[in-house]
Amino acid sequence: MGGRQRPPRARSPRQGRPAGGGRANSRGEIARIEGYLAWEAEVAAAERAARAFAAQFPWLPDAERENLELAYTADRLRYAEEVVDRAVQRCRRLAARYRAECRRICTRWAALCLSVTIVAALLAVLPAALRL
Repeated sequence: MGGRQRPPRARSPRQGRPAGGGRANSRGEIARIEGYLAWEAEVAAAERAARAFAAQFPWLPDAERENLELAYTADRLRYAEEVVDRAVQRCRRLAARYRAECRRICTRWAALCLSVTIVAALLAVLPAALRL
């Protein structure tokens, strides 16, 4: 069949190297390789499905069958890219929600710790203040 479609576009440009050094960078590279391999597997599956679909029409000339395979493959890959985009958007929304929840919990925890510290300090100072 014809050329391969491009993998899903990068969602955000890299802003230099991560602060963690080489380890975080290698994790990112592994994730990119995994993404590339997953996309190539999707392309191969789409091409196989397109050939199976076009085989149902044996009366079509070879050129028309190839055009049908290309259109089927392109449509399936477009759909797969939309699914990936929706999943990425959902992950980003969840991550933002969880970050906000974590900040809220950390703020409450800090307020509780500060309150306990102030009460402990007052209870330590209060007996000395009452003696005066």
